[in-house]
Amino acid sequence: MNDHTAPRPAAPVIRSKSFAVAAGVAIAAALVAINLAAAALGRDQPWLVALDLVLDLAVLGAAIGYIVRHRVRAEARAAHIQTALNQSQAQLAAIVDSAMDAIITVDQEQRIVLFNRAAQVMFGYPGTDALGANLDRLIPVRSREAHRAHIQRFGQTGMTRRSMGEDMVLWALRADGTEFPIQASISQVGDSGKRLFTVILRDITLRKQAEDALKRQQAELRELSARMLEAREEEKTVIARELHDELGQLLTALKMDVAWLRERIPSDEIADRMRQMNAALDQTVTSVRRIAADLRPLMLDDLGLADAAAWLVEDFAQRSGVACQLEKSDENDLEAVERNVATAVYRALQESLTNIARHAGAKHAKVLLAVEDGAVRLEVEDDGRGIAVEALTSTRSLGLKGMRERVLYLGGTVDVGRAPRGGTRVRVRVPLRPTAGDATA
Repeated sequence: MNDHTAPRPAAPVIRSKSFAVAAGVAIAAALVAINLAAAALGRDQPWLVALDLVLDLAVLGAAIGYIVRHRVRAEARAAHIQTALNQSQAQLAAIVDSAMDAIITVDQEQRIVLFNRAAQVMFGYPGTDALGANLDRLIPVRSREAHRAHIQRFGQTGMTRRSMGEDMVLWALRADGTEFPIQASISQVGDSGKRLFTVILRDITLRKQAEDALKRQQAELRELSARMLEAREEEKTVIARELHDELGQLLTALKMDVAWLRERIPSDEIADRMRQMNAALDQTVTSVRRIAADLRPLMLDDLGLADAAAWLVEDFAQRSGVACQLEKSDENDLEAVERNVATAVYRALQESLTNIARHAGAKHAKVLLAVEDGAVRLEVEDDGRGIAVEALTSTRSLGLKGMRERVLYLGGTVDVGRAPRGGTRVRVRVPLRPTAGDATA
Protein backbone atom coordinates (compact mmCIF):
# COMPACT_ATOMS: atom_id res chain seq x y z
CA MET A 1 0.00 0.00 0.00
CA ASN A 2 1.26 3.43 -0.82
CA ASP A 3 2.54 5.33 2.21
CA HIS A 4 0.46 8.35 1.28
CA THR A 5 -2.81 6.35 1.33
CA ALA A 6 -2.11 4.17 4.38
CA PRO A 7 -3.64 6.44 7.08
CA ARG A 8 -7.45 6.67 7.04
CA PRO A 9 -8.67 10.19 6.35
CA ALA A 10 -10.28 12.02 9.23
CA ALA A 11 -13.22 13.30 7.14
CA PRO A 12 -15.51 10.19 7.61
CA VAL A 13 -14.99 10.34 11.36
CA ILE A 14 -15.93 14.01 11.40
CA ARG A 15 -18.99 13.31 9.22
CA SER A 16 -20.16 10.47 11.52
CA LYS A 17 -19.84 12.70 14.54
CA SER A 18 -21.75 15.48 12.78
CA PHE A 19 -24.47 12.97 11.81
CA ALA A 20 -24.72 11.74 15.41
CA VAL A 21 -25.07 15.31 16.69
CA ALA A 22 -27.70 16.12 14.08
CA ALA A 23 -29.63 12.94 14.91
CA GLY A 24 -29.49 13.74 18.59
CA VAL A 25 -30.78 17.24 17.99
CA ALA A 26 -33.60 15.90 15.79
CA ILE A 27 -34.61 13.27 18.40
CA ALA A 28 -34.58 15.92 21.14
CA ALA A 29 -36.72 18.26 19.03
CA ALA A 30 -39.19 15.44 18.27
CA LEU A 31 -39.36 14.48 21.93
CA VAL A 32 -40.03 18.08 22.94
CA ALA A 33 -42.78 18.27 20.35
CA ILE A 34 -44.39 15.04 21.63
CA ASN A 35 -44.14 16.28 25.23
CA LEU A 36 -45.91 19.51 24.25
CA ALA A 37 -48.57 17.59 22.34
CA ALA A 38 -49.13 15.16 25.23
CA ALA A 39 -49.48 18.05 27.64
CA ALA A 40 -52.06 19.75 25.39
CA LEU A 41 -54.03 16.71 24.22
CA GLY A 42 -53.41 14.25 27.03
CA ARG A 43 -56.97 14.25 28.37
CA ASP A 44 -58.53 13.54 25.00
CA GLN A 45 -55.78 11.26 23.71
CA PRO A 46 -54.50 8.93 26.53
CA TRP A 47 -52.45 6.89 24.10
CA LEU A 48 -50.38 10.04 23.35
CA VAL A 49 -49.50 10.37 27.03
CA ALA A 50 -48.53 6.70 27.12
CA LEU A 51 -46.36 7.13 24.02
CA ASP A 52 -44.72 10.20 25.51
CA LEU A 53 -43.93 8.27 28.69
CA VAL A 54 -42.47 5.36 26.77
CA LEU A 55 -40.32 7.68 24.66
CA ASP A 56 -39.10 9.61 27.75
CA LEU A 57 -38.13 6.33 29.43
CA ALA A 58 -36.37 5.17 26.29
CA VAL A 59 -34.41 8.38 25.97
CA LEU A 60 -33.56 8.30 29.66
CA GLY A 61 -32.39 4.69 29.38
CA ALA A 62 -30.33 5.52 26.33
CA ALA A 63 -28.75 8.46 28.15
CA ILE A 64 -27.97 6.34 31.20
CA GLY A 65 -26.51 3.62 28.97
CA TYR A 66 -24.39 6.17 27.15
CA ILE A 67 -23.10 7.62 30.43
CA VAL A 68 -22.37 4.18 31.88
CA ARG A 69 -20.60 3.04 28.72
CA HIS A 70 -18.40 6.14 28.61
CA ARG A 71 -17.70 5.83 32.34
CA VAL A 72 -16.57 2.25 31.85
CA ARG A 73 -14.40 3.29 28.92
CA ALA A 74 -12.91 6.16 30.94
CA GLU A 75 -12.15 3.83 33.83
CA ALA A 76 -10.60 1.32 31.44
CA ARG A 77 -8.42 4.06 29.92
CA ALA A 78 -7.45 5.29 33.40
CA ALA A 79 -6.59 1.75 34.45
CA HIS A 80 -4.52 1.31 31.30
CA ILE A 81 -2.71 4.58 31.92
CA GLN A 82 -2.09 3.66 35.55
CA THR A 83 -0.74 0.28 34.50
CA ALA A 84 1.60 1.92 31.98
CA LEU A 85 2.65 4.44 34.63
CA ASN A 86 3.32 1.66 37.13
CA GLN A 87 5.36 -0.19 34.53
CA SER A 88 7.36 2.95 33.72
CA GLN A 89 7.96 3.60 37.40
CA ALA A 90 9.03 -0.01 37.90
CA GLN A 91 11.41 0.24 34.94
CA LEU A 92 12.80 3.54 36.23
CA ALA A 93 13.23 2.07 39.71
CA ALA A 94 15.01 -0.95 38.22
CA ILE A 95 17.32 1.32 36.23
CA VAL A 96 18.07 3.50 39.26
CA ASP A 97 18.67 0.43 41.43
CA SER A 98 20.98 -1.15 38.85
CA ALA A 99 23.07 2.03 38.42
CA MET A 100 26.70 1.67 39.49
CA ASP A 101 26.77 5.19 40.93
CA ALA A 102 24.91 6.18 44.07
CA ILE A 103 21.73 8.16 43.34
CA ILE A 104 20.07 10.13 46.13
CA THR A 105 17.02 12.40 45.84
CA VAL A 106 16.04 14.86 48.57
CA ASP A 107 13.19 17.35 48.96
CA GLN A 108 13.48 21.01 49.87
CA GLU A 109 13.84 20.12 53.56
CA GLN A 110 16.81 17.86 52.69
CA ARG A 111 14.87 14.70 53.52
CA ILE A 112 15.87 11.64 51.53
CA VAL A 113 13.11 10.39 49.23
CA LEU A 114 15.19 8.12 46.98
CA PHE A 115 18.18 6.00 47.97
CA ASN A 116 19.24 3.43 45.38
CA ARG A 117 21.07 0.16 45.98
CA ALA A 118 24.50 1.58 45.10
CA ALA A 119 23.97 4.33 47.70
CA GLN A 120 23.06 1.71 50.30
CA VAL A 121 26.30 -0.16 49.59
CA MET A 122 28.38 3.03 49.45
CA PHE A 123 27.12 4.54 52.72
CA GLY A 124 26.29 1.37 54.63
CA TYR A 125 22.64 2.28 55.31
CA PRO A 126 19.68 0.06 54.31
CA GLY A 127 17.01 1.83 52.30
CA THR A 128 14.49 1.64 55.15
CA ASP A 129 16.84 3.59 57.43
CA ALA A 130 17.79 6.18 54.83
CA LEU A 131 14.40 7.08 53.39
CA GLY A 132 12.88 10.00 55.29
CA ALA A 133 16.14 10.77 57.11
CA ASN A 134 17.97 14.08 56.75
CA LEU A 135 20.81 14.25 54.26
CA ASP A 136 23.12 15.60 56.99
CA ARG A 137 23.77 12.07 58.23
CA LEU A 138 25.71 11.44 54.99
CA ILE A 139 27.85 14.60 55.24
CA PRO A 140 30.75 15.30 57.63
CA VAL A 141 29.86 17.82 60.34
CA ARG A 142 32.37 20.41 59.11
CA SER A 143 30.74 20.48 55.64
CA ARG A 144 27.04 20.49 56.49
CA GLU A 145 26.47 24.25 56.62
CA ALA A 146 28.38 24.80 53.38
CA HIS A 147 26.41 21.99 51.71
CA ARG A 148 23.05 23.46 52.75
CA ALA A 149 24.09 26.86 51.43
CA HIS A 150 25.24 25.29 48.16
CA ILE A 151 21.90 23.50 47.69
CA GLN A 152 20.00 26.70 48.45
CA ARG A 153 22.03 28.72 45.97
CA PHE A 154 21.62 26.03 43.34
CA GLY A 155 17.84 26.04 43.83
CA GLN A 156 17.78 29.80 43.26
CA THR A 157 19.85 29.75 40.08
CA GLY A 158 17.23 27.98 38.01
CA MET A 159 19.87 25.68 36.51
CA THR A 160 18.74 22.11 35.95
CA ARG A 161 22.08 20.41 36.64
CA ARG A 162 25.71 21.12 37.47
CA SER A 163 28.83 19.48 38.86
CA MET A 164 29.64 19.87 42.53
CA GLY A 165 33.10 20.67 43.88
CA GLU A 166 34.85 21.08 40.53
CA ASP A 167 37.90 22.73 42.09
CA MET A 168 37.97 20.78 45.36
CA VAL A 169 37.49 17.31 46.81
CA LEU A 170 34.09 16.60 48.37
CA TRP A 171 33.83 14.29 51.36
CA ALA A 172 30.99 12.01 52.48
CA LEU A 173 30.32 10.10 55.70
CA ARG A 174 29.60 6.37 55.97
CA ALA A 175 27.42 4.74 58.59
CA ASP A 176 30.52 3.56 60.49
CA GLY A 177 31.79 7.15 60.77
CA THR A 178 34.56 6.93 58.15
CA GLU A 179 34.93 9.71 55.59
CA PHE A 180 35.67 9.13 51.93
CA PRO A 181 36.15 11.39 48.88
CA ILE A 182 33.40 11.64 46.26
CA GLN A 183 32.66 13.17 42.90
CA ALA A 184 29.11 14.49 42.54
CA SER A 185 26.69 16.18 40.18
CA ILE A 186 23.32 17.65 41.14
CA SER A 187 20.07 18.27 39.26
CA GLN A 188 16.69 19.68 40.22
CA VAL A 189 13.09 19.30 39.06
CA GLY A 190 9.82 20.93 40.10
CA ASP A 191 8.83 24.48 40.94
CA SER A 192 9.37 26.73 43.94
CA GLY A 193 6.45 25.07 45.74
CA LYS A 194 7.83 21.53 45.55
CA ARG A 195 11.33 20.94 44.33
CA LEU A 196 13.37 17.74 44.33
CA PHE A 197 17.17 17.60 44.17
CA THR A 198 18.93 14.52 42.82
CA VAL A 199 22.62 13.93 43.46
CA ILE A 200 24.66 11.29 41.62
CA LEU A 201 27.74 10.29 43.63
CA ARG A 202 30.86 8.32 42.82
CA ASP A 203 33.34 7.02 45.36
CA ILE A 204 36.79 8.21 44.20
CA THR A 205 38.79 6.78 47.10
CA LEU A 206 41.02 4.69 44.83
CA ARG A 207 41.50 7.56 42.39
CA LYS A 208 42.32 9.96 45.23
CA GLN A 209 44.83 7.49 46.65
CA ALA A 210 46.41 7.09 43.23
CA GLU A 211 46.57 10.89 42.77
CA ASP A 212 48.10 11.35 46.21
CA ALA A 213 50.62 8.61 45.51
CA LEU A 214 51.49 10.22 42.17
CA LYS A 215 51.94 13.62 43.84
CA ARG A 216 54.20 12.06 46.47
CA GLN A 217 56.24 10.36 43.78
CA GLN A 218 56.50 13.59 41.81
CA ALA A 219 57.61 15.43 44.95
CA GLU A 220 60.19 12.73 45.67
CA LEU A 221 61.47 12.86 42.09
CA ARG A 222 61.65 16.64 42.25
CA GLU A 223 63.49 16.40 45.55
CA LEU A 224 65.91 13.87 44.06
CA SER A 225 66.39 16.02 40.98
CA ALA A 226 67.07 19.07 43.15
CA ARG A 227 69.58 17.14 45.25
CA MET A 228 71.34 15.93 42.11
CA LEU A 229 71.45 19.48 40.75
CA GLU A 230 72.84 20.74 44.06
CA ALA A 231 75.45 17.98 44.06
CA ARG A 232 76.42 18.89 40.49
CA GLU A 233 76.70 22.55 41.47
CA GLU A 234 78.96 21.64 44.37
CA GLU A 235 81.12 19.47 42.11
CA LYS A 236 81.28 22.21 39.51
CA THR A 237 82.28 24.70 42.21
CA VAL A 238 85.09 22.46 43.42
CA ILE A 239 86.33 21.79 39.87
CA ALA A 240 86.08 25.47 38.93
CA ARG A 241 88.10 26.52 41.98
CA GLU A 242 90.74 23.88 41.31
CA LEU A 243 90.97 24.96 37.68
CA HIS A 244 91.10 28.61 38.62
CA ASP A 245 93.45 28.34 41.57
CA GLU A 246 95.72 25.33 41.14
CA LEU A 247 95.86 24.91 37.36
CA GLY A 248 95.81 28.68 36.89
CA GLN A 249 98.74 29.11 39.26
CA LEU A 250 100.71 26.34 37.54
CA LEU A 251 100.10 27.87 34.12
CA THR A 252 101.11 31.29 35.40
CA ALA A 253 104.32 29.85 36.85
CA LEU A 254 104.98 28.09 33.56
CA LYS A 255 104.53 31.39 31.70
CA MET A 256 107.03 33.06 34.00
CA ASP A 257 109.54 30.25 33.39
CA VAL A 258 109.10 30.50 29.63
CA ALA A 259 109.62 34.26 29.81
CA TRP A 260 112.76 33.75 31.94
CA LEU A 261 114.18 31.23 29.45
CA ARG A 262 113.40 33.46 26.47
CA GLU A 263 115.42 36.30 28.02
CA ARG A 264 118.46 34.07 28.57
CA ILE A 265 118.56 32.12 25.28
CA PRO A 266 119.99 34.25 22.46
CA SER A 267 119.07 31.92 19.61
CA ASP A 268 116.45 33.47 17.36
CA GLU A 269 115.01 30.07 16.49
CA ILE A 270 114.59 29.11 20.14
CA ALA A 271 113.25 32.57 21.00
CA ASP A 272 110.56 32.19 18.31
CA ARG A 273 109.65 28.81 19.72
CA MET A 274 109.48 30.39 23.17
CA ARG A 275 107.13 33.08 21.89
CA GLN A 276 104.88 30.38 20.38
CA MET A 277 104.92 28.53 23.69
CA ASN A 278 104.01 31.73 25.50
CA ALA A 279 101.08 32.38 23.11
CA ALA A 280 99.86 28.79 23.61
CA LEU A 281 100.08 29.28 27.35
CA ASP A 282 98.03 32.48 27.06
CA GLN A 283 95.34 30.59 25.12
CA THR A 284 95.44 27.79 27.68
CA VAL A 285 94.97 30.21 30.56
CA THR A 286 92.05 31.85 28.73
CA SER A 287 90.47 28.46 28.05
CA VAL A 288 90.90 27.38 31.67
CA ARG A 289 89.26 30.58 32.88
CA ARG A 290 86.37 30.14 30.42
CA ILE A 291 85.83 26.52 31.38
CA ALA A 292 85.93 27.40 35.07
CA ALA A 293 83.47 30.22 34.55
CA ASP A 294 81.12 27.95 32.61
CA LEU A 295 81.28 25.34 35.34
CA ARG A 296 80.62 27.80 38.15
CA PRO A 297 81.38 31.52 37.96
CA LEU A 298 83.27 32.23 41.16
CA MET A 299 81.98 35.79 41.13
CA LEU A 300 78.47 34.39 41.71
CA ASP A 301 79.63 33.27 45.14
CA ASP A 302 82.12 36.09 45.72
CA LEU A 303 80.33 39.14 44.27
CA GLY A 304 76.68 38.09 43.94
CA LEU A 305 73.99 37.61 41.32
CA ALA A 306 74.05 41.13 39.87
CA ASP A 307 77.75 41.10 38.93
CA ALA A 308 77.63 37.49 37.75
CA ALA A 309 74.66 38.24 35.48
CA ALA A 310 76.38 41.37 34.11
CA TRP A 311 79.53 39.38 33.31
CA LEU A 312 77.50 36.58 31.68
CA VAL A 313 75.56 39.00 29.47
CA GLU A 314 78.73 40.82 28.41
CA ASP A 315 80.54 37.56 27.67
CA PHE A 316 77.54 36.31 25.68
CA ALA A 317 77.44 39.49 23.57
CA GLN A 318 81.16 39.25 22.80
CA ARG A 319 81.08 35.57 21.85
CA SER A 320 77.78 35.44 19.92
CA GLY A 321 77.74 38.85 18.28
CA VAL A 322 74.18 39.42 19.52
CA ALA A 323 73.65 42.89 20.96
CA CYS A 324 72.41 42.24 24.47
CA GLN A 325 71.01 44.86 26.87
CA LEU A 326 70.78 44.25 30.62
CA GLU A 327 68.37 46.06 32.92
CA LYS A 328 68.57 45.29 36.62
CA SER A 329 67.17 46.70 39.83
CA ASP A 330 69.16 48.03 42.77
CA GLU A 331 72.16 45.80 43.44
CA ASN A 332 71.47 46.00 47.17
CA ASP A 333 68.21 44.12 46.56
CA LEU A 334 69.97 41.47 44.50
CA GLU A 335 72.69 41.01 47.13
CA ALA A 336 70.07 39.66 49.58
CA VAL A 337 69.19 36.74 47.28
CA GLU A 338 69.88 33.33 48.80
CA ARG A 339 72.56 31.14 47.23
CA ASN A 340 70.20 28.47 45.86
CA VAL A 341 67.90 31.13 44.40
CA ALA A 342 70.82 32.98 42.83
CA THR A 343 72.08 29.72 41.32
CA ALA A 344 68.66 28.87 39.84
CA VAL A 345 68.24 32.35 38.33
CA TYR A 346 71.80 32.39 36.98
CA ARG A 347 71.41 28.96 35.37
CA ALA A 348 68.08 30.03 33.85
CA LEU A 349 69.79 33.11 32.37
CA GLN A 350 72.69 30.99 31.14
CA GLU A 351 70.39 28.44 29.46
CA SER A 352 68.29 31.20 27.87
CA LEU A 353 71.32 32.95 26.39
CA THR A 354 72.74 29.62 25.18
CA ASN A 355 69.50 28.85 23.36
CA ILE A 356 69.53 32.30 21.75
CA ALA A 357 73.07 31.73 20.49
CA ARG A 358 72.32 28.23 19.17
CA HIS A 359 68.80 28.41 17.78
CA ALA A 360 67.29 31.89 17.65
CA GLY A 361 69.21 33.57 14.84
CA ALA A 362 68.61 36.83 16.70
CA LYS A 363 70.35 40.17 16.35
CA HIS A 364 69.21 41.72 19.61
CA ALA A 365 68.39 40.43 23.05
CA LYS A 366 67.16 42.04 26.23
CA VAL A 367 67.56 40.85 29.82
CA LEU A 368 65.61 42.15 32.80
CA LEU A 369 66.69 41.18 36.33
CA ALA A 370 64.80 42.64 39.27
CA VAL A 371 63.42 41.98 42.72
CA GLU A 372 59.66 42.55 42.88
CA ASP A 373 57.01 41.52 45.40
CA GLY A 374 59.26 39.23 47.37
CA ALA A 375 60.62 37.37 44.35
CA VAL A 376 63.43 37.53 41.82
CA ARG A 377 62.09 38.26 38.36
CA LEU A 378 64.06 37.36 35.22
CA GLU A 379 62.98 38.06 31.65
CA VAL A 380 65.03 37.19 28.57
CA GLU A 381 63.68 38.25 25.19
CA ASP A 382 65.12 38.12 21.67
CA ASP A 383 64.03 39.11 18.15
CA GLY A 384 64.90 35.78 16.53
CA ARG A 385 62.76 33.17 14.81
CA GLY A 386 60.95 32.16 18.00
CA ILE A 387 60.69 28.81 19.72
CA ALA A 388 58.57 26.08 18.15
CA VAL A 389 55.63 24.75 20.14
CA GLU A 390 56.85 21.16 19.89
CA ALA A 391 60.19 22.17 21.37
CA LEU A 392 58.50 23.13 24.63
CA THR A 393 57.39 19.55 25.25
CA SER A 394 60.17 17.69 23.45
CA THR A 395 61.97 15.06 25.50
CA ARG A 396 65.22 16.28 23.96
CA SER A 397 64.86 19.79 25.45
CA LEU A 398 66.87 18.86 28.53
CA GLY A 399 68.03 22.41 29.12
CA LEU A 400 64.49 23.76 29.42
CA LYS A 401 63.46 20.82 31.59
CA GLY A 402 66.43 21.35 33.90
CA MET A 403 65.62 25.06 34.17
CA ARG A 404 61.99 24.31 34.93
CA GLU A 405 62.84 21.69 37.56
CA ARG A 406 65.25 24.04 39.35
CA VAL A 407 62.70 26.83 39.52
CA LEU A 408 59.68 24.67 40.35
CA TYR A 409 61.53 23.03 43.20
CA LEU A 410 62.01 26.46 44.78
CA GLY A 411 58.32 27.31 44.37
CA GLY A 412 58.80 29.52 41.33
CA THR A 413 57.36 29.63 37.83
CA VAL A 414 58.79 29.40 34.31
CA ASP A 415 56.97 30.63 31.22
CA VAL A 416 58.46 30.18 27.74
CA GLY A 417 56.63 31.52 24.73
CA ARG A 418 56.51 33.95 21.85
CA ALA A 419 57.69 37.50 22.39
CA PRO A 420 55.56 40.45 21.15
CA ARG A 421 58.10 41.22 18.45
CA GLY A 422 58.24 37.65 17.19
CA GLY A 423 61.15 36.08 19.04
CA THR A 424 61.19 34.04 22.22
CA ARG A 425 60.52 35.32 25.72
CA VAL A 426 61.49 33.46 28.89
CA ARG A 427 59.91 34.58 32.16
CA VAL A 428 61.22 33.25 35.46
CA ARG A 429 60.00 34.11 38.93
CA VAL A 430 61.57 32.64 42.09
CA PRO A 431 60.58 33.58 45.66
CA LEU A 432 63.30 35.21 47.75
CA ARG A 433 62.41 32.87 50.62
CA PRO A 434 61.51 29.62 48.87
CA THR A 435 59.96 26.62 50.52
CA ALA A 436 61.81 23.85 48.73
CA GLY A 437 59.76 20.83 47.75
CA ASP A 438 56.36 22.53 47.96
CA ALA A 439 56.20 23.60 44.34
CA THR A 440 53.74 22.06 41.96
CA ALA A 441 54.07 21.74 38.24
